[in-house]
Amino acid sequence: MGKFNQREMIYEGKAKRLYATDDPDIVVVEYKDSFTAFNGEKRAEMSGKGRLNNLISSEIFGHLAKSGIPLHFIERVDELRQLARRVKIFPLEVVLRNITTGSIVKRLGVAEGAKLPRPLVEFYYKDDALGDPIVTEDHALIFGWATEGEIKQIKEITLKVNDLLKNLFSKLGIVLVDFKLEFGRAGDGALLLADEISPDTCRFWDSSTGDRLDKDRFRKDLGNVLGAYEEIWRRLGGRAN
Repeated sequence: MGKFNQREMIYEGKAKRLYATDDPDIVVVEYKDSFTAFNGEKRAEMSGKGRLNNLISSEIFGHLAKSGIPLHFIERVDELRQLARRVKIFPLEVVLRNITTGSIVKRLGVAEGAKLPRPLVEFYYKDDALGDPIVTEDHALIFGWATEGEIKQIKEITLKVNDLLKNLFSKLGIVLVDFKLEFGRAGDGALLLADEISPDTCRFWDSSTGDRLDKDRFRKDLGNVLGAYEEIWRRLGGRAN
């Protein structure tokens, strides 16, 4: 890790732990083997899951960095850890949908699997106790969760990420159905894409078979959960083991 020595744990979430380093602006992100769904109501541990999400997310972040996407990600340290810039996360989850599935089908009664005429961007307020409710841009502005400029920048980055990832995964025989992003502010004020991009936060469908290659296999008890994650990593150019 060079000069960045891992120190005390400063945060533990559902899927990751954050550790301080000798640099107050740099953290170590360690991926866990934990699965959670439905705001933590369903839980499981699967050995190897943290490794796969770290490898996949690092690979995707590296791809986005080459196209100028501003990231908290710095580099992958080993199979479980990354170095990242320390950020203050906005209390908003940003969901982009290309195809209808999941909560939008239940919430609006629209058809499952419909290709949308353009990407749909939604905002959710990050609060497990409230079930991460969907909110409008006005909610974010009025309650001070983000400024108008920040909302605009977040949407622009999200749409660009969508274009980049759709192109990447289409070449791998995978449909990018939807995904969730989180953003944060670094100490110097920079707005950065943060958290992770993995089968935990994206829906991936095999373009030939329609097989789910993401956390829906855990949510819906479809089986072979880690096999799906391994397949994403394999298609990205990684080794199966």
